[in-house]
Amino acid sequence: MLVYLDNSATTRAYDEVIALMSQMQKEEYGNPSSLHTMGLAAEKRLRAARRSLALALCAREEEVYFTSGGTESDNTVLAGLLALAAHGKNRLITTAVEHPAVLEPARRLESLGFKVDYIGVDRHCHLNMQQLEAALGEDVAMISVMAVNNETGTIMPLAEIGRLKERFNREHGTAILLHTDAVQALGKLPLDMAGALRQVDLLSVSAHKIHGPKGVGGLYVRKGTKAQPFMLGGGQERAFRSGTENTPGICGFGLALDMATGRLSERTAAMQKARAALLSALKAEVPDIVINSPEDETASPAVLNVSFLGTRGEVLLHTLEQEGIFVSTGSACSSHKKGQSHVLTAMGLKPKEIEGAIRFSFSEFNSPEQMEYTAWKVKEAVTRFRRLGSFR
Repeated sequence: MLVYLDNSATTRAYDEVIALMSQMQKEEYGNPSSLHTMGLAAEKRLRAARRSLALALCAREEEVYFTSGGTESDNTVLAGLLALAAHGKNRLITTAVEHPAVLEPARRLESLGFKVDYIGVDRHCHLNMQQLEAALGEDVAMISVMAVNNETGTIMPLAEIGRLKERFNREHGTAILLHTDAVQALGKLPLDMAGALRQVDLLSVSAHKIHGPKGVGGLYVRKGTKAQPFMLGGGQERAFRSGTENTPGICGFGLALDMATGRLSERTAAMQKARAALLSALKAEVPDIVINSPEDETASPAVLNVSFLGTRGEVLLHTLEQEGIFVSTGSACSSHKKGQSHVLTAMGLKPKEIEGAIRFSFSEFNSPEQMEYTAWKVKEAVTRFRRLGSFR
C-alpha cells in the first residue's frame, strides 16, 4: 500500500490539471503577449485563470498577480519594504516560526539596516499576541504572519491581527501593512479578502500545494496598496511581474483552484477524517508520544505533528518509506539545512522531542484505512527502534 502523507511539501497534481497542461504545451502554446490568434487565445486562458484565483480569494481580478511560487511572492513583498526605509518605516514585525521564504528575506533586511521583531509562540505554536501588540510602532512598515504554520498546522489569528493593525493605524495616523504567507491555507481554509481577511493587504499562495503544478504561485495586492515590482523586464502582469507567463502552469493552477476551492468543505472533511483517525490510532497504539499540533479549532485539518520519544525522526521516516508510507520531519524547504527545526525550537520543545518529531500532512486522497495501516507500521517501527536503542 502506498500512503502519501507529505502533502504540505507538495501534492499529486489532479489528472485534469496534467491533461490541460499537456494540451496547452502541444496545441495552445502561444505567447499571451503576441497579437496573432494563438497569442490572443493564450491571453484569454490567462484571464480565466486570473478570474479563478480572484474568486478563490474573494478578490478583484486586478488585485491578483501570477508568480513562480510562494517563495517569489514572499520575497517580492519583503524586498519592497526597502523603498519605505527612506520614509522612516524601517521595521518589520514577523514571527519566529515563519517559512524560510519569509525568514531569509527578513534576515537580509536586517543586514541592510532594517529592524526585525520576531514574535514568539507557545507550546502549540499559538502566537504571543501581547508581544505583537507591544511591538507596534510608527516606524513599523509591515507585519508578516503566515496563515497556517507548515510544520504544526497551527492556524494564526489573522483577523485579530488585522483588527489590531487597523486600530493602531487609525489611532496613530500611520499605514502599517499586513502580509500573510497563505501557502498552507489555500484550498484548506476559507480565504475571504472581502470579509474575515479584509485587513490583510498582501497574500502569497502556491499551486503545487493544492494539486496544481510546481513553479506557479500567486500574489494578492489589495487595491490601493503600494507594492514594488520585483521582476523587471517586458512589463507582463501589468508591469508588476515581468517575464513571459508560464501559461500552461498558470492555467493548471486555475483549474486546480476551481477543483479544490469549489468543493472546499468536502475536501476539508476528508482531510479532517484522516487526521482524526490517525491521531486516535497513534494515541491508542503508541506509548510515549507528544502531540505538537493543536487539538482544538486552531488546528488545520491538513497537518499533524507528533514526537515519538526515544526515536529519531529521520530514521523513522526512512523506515516508514520502506513500507510505502511517505512522511517528513518538518519543512521540505529546510530539510537540507543543519540544525533542529526552528519552529519546534521556538515552541520550547525539548531536544528529544524535536529529534523524534514527524509531520503527517493530508490530502483528500487519504482514507481512514490508510491511517490504520500507517499507525500499525509506525507502532512496529517505533517499538523496534526503542528496543534496539535500549541495548546501546
